[in-house]
Amino acid sequence: MGGVTSSIAAKFAFFPPNPPSYTVIADSEVDGRLSIPEVPRKDNVDVLQLRTRRGNEIVAVYVKHRKPTGTMLYSHGNAADLGQMFELFVELSNRLRLNVMGYDYSGYGQSTGKPTEYNTYADIDAAYKCLKEKYGVKDEQLILYGQSVGSGPTVDLASRLPGLRGVVLHSPILSGLRVLYPVKRTYWFDIYKNIDKIGMVNCPVLVIHMKLWIVPMGSSFGSFARKSMNPYG
Repeated sequence: MGGVTSSIAAKFAFFPPNPPSYTVIADSEVDGRLSIPEVPRKDNVDVLQLRTRRGNEIVAVYVKHRKPTGTMLYSHGNAADLGQMFELFVELSNRLRLNVMGYDYSGYGQSTGKPTEYNTYADIDAAYKCLKEKYGVKDEQLILYGQSVGSGPTVDLASRLPGLRGVVLHSPILSGLRVLYPVKRTYWFDIYKNIDKIGMVNCPVLVIHMKLWIVPMGSSFGSFARKSMNPYG
């Protein structure tokens, strides 16, 4: 019963666009640099393919600001991929003066593998590792942004990193099962147990859903989250 319910929750969690909205090619004119021909070519954007610890190869884009005040790692919501999100990443970079990395989950866009809870944890870890090792981003400069299903990998990573600059949760879910049923406890077969992990996030958190909430450092976020996080995000 638990496995069946978990599979149902997973089906509600993942809707990769089919077909993907973009392709990835190696540009022979620029030393094999990767590009996405469906979006405008920009000199300040890197297209990357990252290997995850679960053996998948995910696609990411890194938008560089000329005078950045920080870096954002963006985990997008459902029914979207990098081709559709590209212009938003560029706009966020320009308006917020941030470097912005977005990535596709396993099974989304041109990323290999299948979308599962644990694959998305490996996906965000690969993006985070790239930011640290390739671009020299420090935790105190990093803002994690998770939208809808993207709140799952975002909260998971944030719960393991004590020194982040901040976390933004945009229409987050309490857990996968709570999207389907108004349960009051967490079951072992549930996915994205955000409500249980959010209390371990030790940095400023912004929750966006209907109303704008800012939770300062040191607040009791666990009890706050139960009131503000949207189970249907």
